Amino acid sequence: MAAWDPSAYLAFAGPRLQPALDLLAAVDLDGPGNIVDLGCGAGNVTGLLAERWPEARITGIDSSPEMLAEARAAHPEIIWIEADIGAWSAETPPDLIFSTAALHWLPDHARLFPRLVESVRPDGVLAVQMPRNFDEPSHTAITEAIDAGPWRDRLADRRHRRPVAEPDVYRAMLAPLTDRIDVWETVYEHVLEGDDPVVRWTRSTALRPVLDQLDADEQTAFLVDYAARVGAAYPRRADGTTLFPFRRLFIIARRYTGPGSRSRDEG
Repeated sequence: MAAWDPSAYLAFAGPRLQPALDLLAAVDLDGPGNIVDLGCGAGNVTGLLAERWPEARITGIDSSPEMLAEARAAHPEIIWIEADIGAWSAETPPDLIFSTAALHWLPDHARLFPRLVESVRPDGVLAVQMPRNFDEPSHTAITEAIDAGPWRDRLADRRHRRPVAEPDVYRAMLAPLTDRIDVWETVYEHVLEGDDPVVRWTRSTALRPVLDQLDADEQTAFLVDYAARVGAAYPRRADGTTLFPFRRLFIIARRYTGPGSRSRDEG
């Protein structure tokens, strides 16, 4: 996959930040000493973790050197590690694993999420936010544009992608490992400005692996088709803004601390 572009991603820093703030506000931990921001990106949310818990040892982990360069420049006091977040494991169990808008890029959540809960210390917390907008026009139009073009076979693996399951799936998989688990969804009504704002939004995220497989001329043709589809679904209003509803899934799971220990294999 092509390098992440921090400037393109942070062009929508405001609306992308609100779900992270909501997740952070819902974490109920007193004085955690060891915090990991898994999939930290450019580090703007990691900085907020440091502001809330200034005494904690905070580590941001991401696979993008471009994003991490941005993070290090903004917050040199935080530990930054370049690593595959899917393969990461903790040397010392953290008190909190915090991850916002990152884990939907990883496969096999049935293995990933229990492993992450078991990575925190007993009574520690896994806090996750992921987009779950994959059945909305911003994402279904990707499949429609794939099917409409000569790149259909080449991009077959990018069609109808739904990497995040229903909320109850996560509740069921994590309940045996937790004392408490909260799972909920919020639909954010983003108000975007400028030309083709939904295209610019998805181009910095969901469209990246699609465009990576096309040459320059194909990218242009694909974006023309995609822009027409999302423009019809999200029309510009009379005041020049565009409403962009976006669904996100939240999970806060506190690891089980009862007598002995439970594993995912113990009924």
